[in-house]
Amino acid sequence: MDSPATDRGEVCLFAGVELGGTKCVCTLAAGPDDIRDQRTIATTVPWETLPAIQAVLDGWASSYGFCGLGIASFGPIRLDPGKADYGQIGATNKPDWEGADLLGPLRSAFDVPIGFDTDVNGAALAEIRWGSGRGLDDFAYVTVGTGVGVGLIVHGKPTRGFSHSEIGHVLVPRLKGDDIVSVCRFHDDCVEGLASGTALNARLAGRPLSDVGPDDPVWDPIVHTLATMVHALACTTGPMRVAMGGGVLSGQPQLLPRINARLDVSLADYMQIPGDGAYVISPELGTMAGPLGAIALAMEAVESAGTYATR
Repeated sequence: MDSPATDRGEVCLFAGVELGGTKCVCTLAAGPDDIRDQRTIATTVPWETLPAIQAVLDGWASSYGFCGLGIASFGPIRLDPGKADYGQIGATNKPDWEGADLLGPLRSAFDVPIGFDTDVNGAALAEIRWGSGRGLDDFAYVTVGTGVGVGLIVHGKPTRGFSHSEIGHVLVPRLKGDDIVSVCRFHDDCVEGLASGTALNARLAGRPLSDVGPDDPVWDPIVHTLATMVHALACTTGPMRVAMGGGVLSGQPQLLPRINARLDVSLADYMQIPGDGAYVISPELGTMAGPLGAIALAMEAVESAGTYATR
């Protein structure tokens, strides 16, 4: 999909902020093939990270200008515009960030449409525009890194109720014999607590990942947990495709085929899912899914505002 253009035919630029658990990536772009600038800022504490983000945006606003801004943040975040805590971080495993106001200062500083959602919902929208979800209205993007996040798009929109989806915190039955202590401080048996990168490190108990082969038993509960989560997705919202990436899957090509095979066993021919054995695939945008997710949110905000015409 092309970048929107101004009424004068000029290509407008979009600013995007992907706020992750360890780093923030700020991107200025007209689209995935036209990135003008990109800056990385460490995610430390709000009073350091948020002013640094605003300084980057201030510089772009004065030197380039941008017609829309997208904020794609780690969650949970408050997404109800009718409530006083709209734009803030909710209860989180990340120290010092609960209650941090992400949106308020930026809305005051920049008079442009602003899209605001979770980092994984943004990444899912980016994959639908430019990657593995092209042509789909029902799609899920999963990242398995420090935590487990799921961007869930149903009928073309991120799911909404009283909050965004938190499928990484769905409780799952453990693989028989798995007695690791969950790394999630909220839940004993959630996906994030058992299958995230943090959980993998706990399972390795000091062993370097480079010494762990593809058939090592450490992968068994990871595969079981992630396949169980996808089983739940298939049986509830039924995405046409699931793209799964993140640090845990990086460099481990055996995991997706094993997850698909385990899913096939668990569904037991009850449902005929798409994909011919490859329902869970790799994201096409790779490590750019998150940064481009913020750009996708900015584009959606501009399109919804109707300020610019799409070329």
